[in-house]
Amino acid sequence: MHEFSITSQIVRAVLKEAEKRGAKGVLEVHLIIGKLTFLGIEQVKFSYQVLVEDTILNGSKLIIKHRSGKVKCEKCGYEGPIKIEEDPVSHISLPSLTCRKCDSTVTILEGKECIIKGVKLVM
Repeated sequence: MHEFSITSQIVRAVLKEAEKRGAKGVLEVHLIIGKLTFLGIEQVKFSYQVLVEDTILNGSKLIIKHRSGKVKCEKCGYEGPIKIEEDPVSHISLPSLTCRKCDSTVTILEGKECIIKGVKLVM
């Protein structure tokens, strides 16, 4: 469950910043999580609630914005959403790193990020 590990790093970073600024509490933590991180949003929220107990983050609101994947093809110039392929055997959708237009390999522009966008502190 890599959500717990990632979330613990987020909580540590927020606590460090809050301590550095002399905050008495934290009201909100804003995250941007890319679709290609394959982080389960509900698992991140659960991990957050467990990890913030007995800290100044306890009671804070975790606000997550989910960012879709965006790719660019160097061969044909396509730039846009990532191609999703259905796997009929396992009945799941998987992202493809091939171009929607020409099937060449693409470069990921967005969707791999997990960013602390902002924190609302109580001073």
